[in-house]
Amino acid sequence: MHGHAGEILEFIDLNLASALFLFAVGIVGGLVSGFIGSGGAFVLTPGMMSLGVPGPIAVASNMCHKFPKALVGAIKRYKYGQVDIKMGVIIGISAEIGVQVGIQVQKVILETWGEAGSNLYVSLAFVVILVTVGSFVFRDALRLKKTGAEEKKTKLAEWVQSVNLWPMVNFPRSGLRLSFWFTAPLGFATGMMAATIAVGGFAGVPGMIYILGMSSLMASASELVIAFVMGLGGTLIWAWYGMVDIRLTLIILAGSLFGVQLGAIGTTYVKDYMIKYVMSMIMLIVAFSRGIVIPKYLTQLGVMDMDPGTLSIMSKVSFATMSAALCIGAFIIIKAMVTGLREERRLEVNGEHA
Repeated sequence: MHGHAGEILEFIDLNLASALFLFAVGIVGGLVSGFIGSGGAFVLTPGMMSLGVPGPIAVASNMCHKFPKALVGAIKRYKYGQVDIKMGVIIGISAEIGVQVGIQVQKVILETWGEAGSNLYVSLAFVVILVTVGSFVFRDALRLKKTGAEEKKTKLAEWVQSVNLWPMVNFPRSGLRLSFWFTAPLGFATGMMAATIAVGGFAGVPGMIYILGMSSLMASASELVIAFVMGLGGTLIWAWYGMVDIRLTLIILAGSLFGVQLGAIGTTYVKDYMIKYVMSMIMLIVAFSRGIVIPKYLTQLGVMDMDPGTLSIMSKVSFATMSAALCIGAFIIIKAMVTGLREERRLEVNGEHA
């Protein structure tokens, strides 16, 4: 795809170091995604961008790695009876429309302001969304830890379920009957976000939980169906524009398929609020890591003027915080797993002696 003044987006040169970094990003992305049920994409897109991959290519390659992974996850969780396929497909179709609109928005930005404009748009979207969702999730985690409360439906979800507006759709799996006019915009927003920053689950999962009133287990599992429908369609369009860097996709996919398995095991050993803690913490650190490079893109666009030395330091800080977020997240998840396993062993041993 050409940027303005015929500027062509370049695929980056891969060396062993950057390939290993991407593989590690993939593992952590997978860990997080298996652990909290929404794509570790909020780690992957910025991870690629911090290596110098242009925004649209990072988004496109990320989306491409996502749909095979979502399919694997959806099949696995379907066996546990956690997936509402009908909900997934219906929201997925309206999400597909959102994806198409989002991709066109990316194109217009790229053609008007070039790569710097595109990177700025993706980074700003990340900062706004991650800070908003991250602080909301963090508040929720604190509340869960304090009260130890079970999930309860929000007032909003109760109201949404009471609205009887044609056409109504039955979702027997989730035990819900909802108006199409609530599922459609939620899907559209999910898709729009997926095409902007390759993270749709941020809108989808909380939306299904807090707006439609699904359980978080069901919502995070059904999100995989949406991700598959959305990812497949989005990938085809992005590939048509030549934006999918298949090398990045394969390295990340290899790492994340490994990570996903680990993360999913992790969920059986930890408390609900831990999952939300990890999620919110990584989100807020990643938001900082994207935010600190915004002046670089503004300088490239001629909006502000900063000396190259300062900008280079900021880029390094951004990369370092990004890596820190990955390590901290992975550490917490693995520590939770080890603690859980030890506890289980201890109980088994004590049980034998009793």
